[in-house]
Amino acid sequence: MIVVSDTSAITNLAAINQLRLLPLLYQQVIIPEAVYRELVDIEPPVPGSAEVQSANWVEVKLVSNREVVERLQSEVKLDPGESEAIALALELGANLLLIDERRGRAEADRWE
Repeated sequence: MIVVSDTSAITNLAAINQLRLLPLLYQQVIIPEAVYRELVDIEPPVPGSAEVQSANWVEVKLVSNREVVERLQSEVKLDPGESEAIALALELGANLLLIDERRGRAEADRWE
């Protein structure tokens, strides 16, 4: 099963000390580079940032189709993490996209 995640799924689970659920449910979760940056390049650190840096169940991948990312950012006004998560899910033919923002979910549904 291919699972791609946005930032908020990781930070929200980490904030309630339940990040361990992701590898239990999916074994591996793929995040785009923008999500990784949103997790680890922020001061002060967000919940889950340390865990993601050391987790063997998280894989960071680059999005190839920058055109989709740019369209999602400019036309739909999604942030970089959401845009890259949707684009990466499309590229990989992901079985599941973990995203909680209403606008991001609606846009991901339109691309199915």
